[in-house]
Amino acid sequence: MSREKRSVSRKKTLTPERSNCKIYRLITKTWITFEKFLWSDEIMSLLGLDIGTTGCKAIAFSVEGKPLAHAYREYGVLYPRPGWAEIDPNKVWQCVSEVISEVAHQVSGDPVKALAVTSLGEAFVPIAENGETLFNSMTYVDNRGVEQMELCDRSLGKMRIFQITGQPLHPGYSLPKMMWLKDERPEIFNKARKFLLYEDFAYFKLGLEPTIDYSLAGRTMAFDVKEKKWSEEMFSVAGIDPRVMATPRPSGEIVGEIPASVTEELGLPKGAIAVTGGHDQPVNALGGGGISEGVAVDGMGSTECVTVGFNEPHLNENMLAANYSVYSHVKKGMYVSLAFSFTGGNLLRWYRDNFALDMVKEAERMGADVYDLILKNVPKEPTGVYVLPHFGGSGTPSFDPDSKGTITGLSLGTTRDQFVKALIEGITYELRLNLETLEKAAGVKIERLRAVGGGAKSKMWLQLKADMTNKEVVSLAVSECGCLGAAILAGVGIGEYNSLDEAVELLVSEVDLFQPDIDMHEQYTERFAIYSDIYPTLKDITHRI
Repeated sequence: MSREKRSVSRKKTLTPERSNCKIYRLITKTWITFEKFLWSDEIMSLLGLDIGTTGCKAIAFSVEGKPLAHAYREYGVLYPRPGWAEIDPNKVWQCVSEVISEVAHQVSGDPVKALAVTSLGEAFVPIAENGETLFNSMTYVDNRGVEQMELCDRSLGKMRIFQITGQPLHPGYSLPKMMWLKDERPEIFNKARKFLLYEDFAYFKLGLEPTIDYSLAGRTMAFDVKEKKWSEEMFSVAGIDPRVMATPRPSGEIVGEIPASVTEELGLPKGAIAVTGGHDQPVNALGGGGISEGVAVDGMGSTECVTVGFNEPHLNENMLAANYSVYSHVKKGMYVSLAFSFTGGNLLRWYRDNFALDMVKEAERMGADVYDLILKNVPKEPTGVYVLPHFGGSGTPSFDPDSKGTITGLSLGTTRDQFVKALIEGITYELRLNLETLEKAAGVKIERLRAVGGGAKSKMWLQLKADMTNKEVVSLAVSECGCLGAAILAGVGIGEYNSLDEAVELLVSEVDLFQPDIDMHEQYTERFAIYSDIYPTLKDITHRI
């Protein structure tokens, strides 16, 4: 039976009513898996490549979603001057080549049939006519581009820029930094023939036409979020020809067959296909099953970022005032917004390194995870200690880089375990603030949080999220959702899955469900009213500090 015929027969069995039944979904998932096995005509794998700010990883998955091989390399960030932050594109590609090659050799028995790339946003690489990289990439936190951002503001205004691009005006995006390069390094700018972000840079280095998906293009502050094309209006203000950019296309489409000379060098099988991927947050959301309204994916890493999907681009004043971006999801027809904090797991690491060296030694002696020891005896009840977790400035909705972390409510009776719990409460209060603000601004009710990343290993923390936000929180079977999401896009691109929805049904599995405790939620709601007043009350003081 052909794949096309199989697709039609399967669609006849899936109905919205039946999909809502847990038993039917389990049967459907089992049947899809059986069909994949029954009709597969070759042994193969799908590779998800994740290029981040400080390192890159590659994971090969079976068509059934089983991780087969993993590789990681770190390249780090360069700080040549105060306020500057760069990554070396040549070092990045060296590391990317190594992780691809390492994984490709590990799965030679299940050769990589297709790959897709998910990458950091904003940072770009100037490329010369001969393919040479001309300049290091400026990351989002690099402060170059402030004057150029102000020029854009004077020319179009914040609201017009937001309505075109879906991005609140900020110097971190690619376009102001391209303008900085034109103004401050004309010898580099004039030699450049392409400005490539890291997804399209990877395809270029793989010997293919530079191609960027809609979601990553949306992180440049130069892409028309509604028309799905480079904005002539934005490039006109910048004084830059939009032809320097890669070709924008939807996620999950074939870029091309990787040339034999490249596959041989990297150890990939001949005929391997590259497929458009996406910006790291929406791809992470895909890998976590966040492809419908009402479901948000909570990335609990060093920092916390919640990705929320919706069906319409909410480009209103409330979204702009709260600094929420709006850009394309990797699922066709959907959009995403990001609510984020600059603290998360890094706040626990700060505590570990400064106040818990005894526990570090104890964990080493026991062969245990130090964070398990740190969190072992935290109290169940709210602490009454309030931590404003702006240790790196505030994320959304205030987006105040000059804000500072504060701790209030301490007494001589405050214990060490209460202090640890207060740190996690502070991060979670900030999460609730973001969710409530985003729901009001976008008009989208978030019913469920899918938790991914290192912090999702803590059941105590996930229960706290459920109690404080009054939402269901679930943990997932696969934690590397970015690479899984990229692999899903690769599989959809080559027809191994009929749709993203089918792939998520097959590959994304929930492990634990955490329901809100109503009594605890009421207690935290009383305390949240106090927490909500801390930042506006102390804002001027923290700025003076």
